[in-house]
Amino acid sequence: QVQLVESGGGLVQAGDSLRLSCTASGLTFSYYSMGWFRQAPGKEREFVGAISWSGNITYYADSVKGRFTISRDNAKNTVYLQMNSLKSEDTAVYYCASDPSSPGTTGYDYWGQGTQVTVSS
Repeated sequence: QVQLVESGGGLVQAGDSLRLSCTASGLTFSYYSMGWFRQAPGKEREFVGAISWSGNITYYADSVKGRFTISRDNAKNTVYLQMNSLKSEDTAVYYCASDPSSPGTTGYDYWGQGTQVTVSS
């Protein structure tokens, strides 16, 4: 079965950096666009960013543009979310998801279990 497993979350201070990883199994990873989402306590899940199957196209939410970078290594079935200049409002559970079509904010079929990121101010 398809599994997406996130890792790399933790507690950091404002201004710090953190890199999340998401490793996929049970699917042909290089055929899928991948996305990152997050959900803060009491809020709806929101789109963070996405990357095309080749890695040539990326999209970001305005709230993270210029601070977060998505990349992927198809040989390792892994997508990354590099988060720099973290702010307290970035505190959330971060999820990765797979999309069999072009990268965007919707259309994701498989989801990971999430990893907690907490940014203290």
